[in-house]
Amino acid sequence: MGTINLTKITDGIAEVIAREEPILTGLSESVITSRRNKQHRTIKQILGHMIDSASNNHQRMVRLQYCKDLLVFPDYRQDNDLWIALQDYQHADWHDLVQLWIYSNLHIIQVIKAVDQTRLDSYWCDFEGNKVTLKEMIDGYLDHLNLHVNEIHELIDM
Repeated sequence: MGTINLTKITDGIAEVIAREEPILTGLSESVITSRRNKQHRTIKQILGHMIDSASNNHQRMVRLQYCKDLLVFPDYRQDNDLWIALQDYQHADWHDLVQLWIYSNLHIIQVIKAVDQTRLDSYWCDFEGNKVTLKEMIDGYLDHLNLHVNEIHELIDM
C-alpha cells in the first residue's frame, strides 16, 4: 500500500470550501440557472452533482472500512444527468444547495481524518468491474472537487 497524505487532502477540501462559499453565495439567479457547460449543466446542476459525489463517496468511504465482503455499489457515473433531474437541482433553493454542499464536504473531511489506515486497500467494484480502493477514492476526491469548481468558474467568467 502506498502512502497517502490525508492532511493535504482534508486541508485542500477545507480551502476549496472557504474560497468558494463567498463566490457561490454571491452569484445571481440568472448566472446559476442559465449558463450551461459542455454537458449542458447549469451551475446549480453542477453543484448538485458535487453534492451527489459527496454523498456517494461518503457511503463508500464508511462501508469500505467495516465490510469484509466484496462491495458492489450502484454506480451513478453513467446516470449523472438522471440523478440531477430526479432531484430537480435546477429548481432547488440556491442557498440550501450551497449549504448542503459545504456541510457534505465538511463531513467528508471528518470521515477522511478518522479513516482506518489499515483499510485503505479495501476496494469496491465499479459498474465496469474496475477495482477502486479506499485510498484511490480519498486520493482522487479533491481533484474531482476541483474539476467541477473549475467548471463553475468557467461559467461564471462567460
